[in-house]
Amino acid sequence: MLRPELVLIIATIMWGTSWIPLHAFADIGLSGMPMVLATCGLIGLVALCPLWLQRSQWRRQYWGVLAIICFGGWANVALISSLSLGENLVRMMLLFYLAPVWAVIGGWLLLKERLTLLRLGALALALVGIALTLGAGKEVLQPMTTVDWLAMSAGFAFAMNNLATRAADRVPLMSKTFAAFIGSALFAAGICFLLDQWLPSLGVGSWLLVALFAVGWLLATLGAQYGVTHLEAGRAAVLIVFELIAAVLSAAWLGEQAIGPREWIGAALVCVAAVMAAWPDQPQAQLTRSMP
Repeated sequence: MLRPELVLIIATIMWGTSWIPLHAFADIGLSGMPMVLATCGLIGLVALCPLWLQRSQWRRQYWGVLAIICFGGWANVALISSLSLGENLVRMMLLFYLAPVWAVIGGWLLLKERLTLLRLGALALALVGIALTLGAGKEVLQPMTTVDWLAMSAGFAFAMNNLATRAADRVPLMSKTFAAFIGSALFAAGICFLLDQWLPSLGVGSWLLVALFAVGWLLATLGAQYGVTHLEAGRAAVLIVFELIAAVLSAAWLGEQAIGPREWIGAALVCVAAVMAAWPDQPQAQLTRSMP
């Protein structure tokens, strides 16, 4: 069996560098909700057949499939919407990356996962690393706006999607992966309809590139679903933060964003937190929730 920690890290690196093709698509007029509709719509159409064929395997846990459609779909469109509408990018990303907090709490309360001191330390270290990497300052500590709540809801939905993925242990991995894309396509189509934003006219070559990007996104999501399925929610939540590190370092490497000591320190803290999260649990150092 593949190491789920390694698979999850590779998947998050793929997510973190997805901004590169997204920038290229934006240059030809395809961005925002139409971009989500194009990529997730293509995968969603393909997904209907295998999802239907596997219905006998996930019928008893249909609630898990519905939860992934709702939470996974909303996480994608809410994050993209908040980044498009918000004026403070750092604030939006910080609110979204509260997802590990929701995942740890949800795993403890809903899935009865152990809340170890090592796990809590890794979570705290990851949050500090995120703040340093994003350059959080006093401007972040302001009253919440509607767009802020949208960004926070994206992080919460992302965490709930991961919890549903782990809880629905009888649902085939492929069905879990496809369900998230179907949800994203449905939400994106609804928002495009409300805002009257539709797909631009694209040539065959552009559509082939969109299809290629959709395949890459599908592989990354498949890897993430595999990792989340085989790891405790709190541990997976910390490892997923590698997406941010991949985005920052790739932007610096390609000259899109300068990177200084603060960013390097933040990246190092996230890496240390990931190692701590992947470390085997110590039975003597855990906090257990009292059962009713």
